[in-house]
Amino acid sequence: MVRKTLILFVFALIQSNLSIVNAQNDNLVELLDIEKDEVINTTPTNSNVQVETEKVIKEIDGIVKKFKPIPNKGYMIKIPLEPSYQLKNKWISDLIDEVIIIIPEDEAPYLITFDDENNPYFFTFKIKIAALLNTLDFSL
Repeated sequence: MVRKTLILFVFALIQSNLSIVNAQNDNLVELLDIEKDEVINTTPTNSNVQVETEKVIKEIDGIVKKFKPIPNKGYMIKIPLEPSYQLKNKWISDLIDEVIIIIPEDEAPYLITFDDENNPYFFTFKIKIAALLNTLDFSL
């Protein structure tokens, strides 16, 4: 009985530590090299990142109409939103807590977001992302 209790305690401790690690990672903006399929840079999110990301979201003007929307080369920037952002347009009306900006090698960037059922939405936008990249201190 003591052994079973000890095992359950250790399991609960491991789970709580994993939750803490995941919560810390949830506040990081990640820059991914698509071709290498690896995260090449991270930076903590902050209110300036949130503001610049919301500017991009507000400029959504269409949907990506590609059969294969993830390019073979380029970058992806995963940006957590805290607080979540209420996105409402003609394609989606949902509270989003993360966006991924895709920066293909030879075309304009676009973004992905997910609804509460984890369905992806690929959007085009009409704003330059230089200010966001400067805020993140990412150079591509």
